[in-house]
Amino acid sequence: MQSKFIRLFVVLNSLLFTLGSTVHAEESIGADLVNPGYVEKPAWFKNSFLDIREDIAEAASDNKRVMLYFHQDGCPYCARLIQDNFSQHSIVKKSKKYFDVIAINMWGDREVTDLNGNLITEKAFSRSARVMYTPTLLLLNEKGQIALRINGYYAPHKFEAALDYVGQHMETQLSFREYFKQQSPVKASGKLHQEPFYVKAPLNLSQLIKDSKPLLLLFEQKQCPACDELHGDIFKRKKTQEQLQRFNVVQLDMWSNEKIINSSGEEISIKQLAADMNIQYAPSMIFMNQQGTEIFRAEAYIKSFHTQSVMDYVASGAYKTQPEFQRYISERADKLEAQGIHVDIWD
Repeated sequence: MQSKFIRLFVVLNSLLFTLGSTVHAEESIGADLVNPGYVEKPAWFKNSFLDIREDIAEAASDNKRVMLYFHQDGCPYCARLIQDNFSQHSIVKKSKKYFDVIAINMWGDREVTDLNGNLITEKAFSRSARVMYTPTLLLLNEKGQIALRINGYYAPHKFEAALDYVGQHMETQLSFREYFKQQSPVKASGKLHQEPFYVKAPLNLSQLIKDSKPLLLLFEQKQCPACDELHGDIFKRKKTQEQLQRFNVVQLDMWSNEKIINSSGEEISIKQLAADMNIQYAPSMIFMNQQGTEIFRAEAYIKSFHTQSVMDYVASGAYKTQPEFQRYISERADKLEAQGIHVDIWD
């Protein structure tokens, strides 16, 4: 009877911590917020022996700092942090540049050597760090002091500002609130943009790949400033629209549980398809041939000329004779310049 009571207490306590995270989250996520259970951490997180003093010293030797990420299974805002934030190329790039990110399970039993040299469990370490809800992130300086504490979820635009703030050692000059006000980063629209040229549901990729037009799979998500720019600027340009007409374009919400038919004719969720195709960032453009094989992908932040060039590279069949895209894009730029068409790769 006593063991049942203890298990019930742990479950209820876990729920309270998750609710605490919801209350302290940066913004409301909406009706699609669900309990995700276990969420796989990014492979580039540091595989630490959890000696925090050694981690800080190793990071400092690489001109980095340590970010401690406290999480728990069943935390919806931990899922948002992994899915919405750490699926954006700029955030991943800055996280790797500035930090060694170490995951700590607030209920875990792995041994941690704390800053005083004490050997304790993850859950005891979490208590000593006064972690009350998840996610909690402690961004440490070279002395192990907290440069910035993030209690709860920060939306991508604010989270990226936090990375810059601590990564550039700005905490010695001004508060994060003052820094964030000065930077005024642009918030994502929080929506999937609809375009008239999208292939309409129901989606059967095994049929679409047989069409004479190449298939373009556009993986996106709602919290995505780069997706907003793609639709608000790049897709509106005449030259981009001319290229888009050469494809069957399918938009896919990379975190959706909606079912589609994949290129092998199997019913699968879009989320699982994204995992199978190793989609890491939003937006990602995946180009498929008639055999259902991936021809090319663009998953980094690229401007209009590169976007148009990627599409032309595939649609023209140039990838068959020129396997190096960088050589192709240089040659394309030279040809356009010879025709009197100025190319600005950053426009």
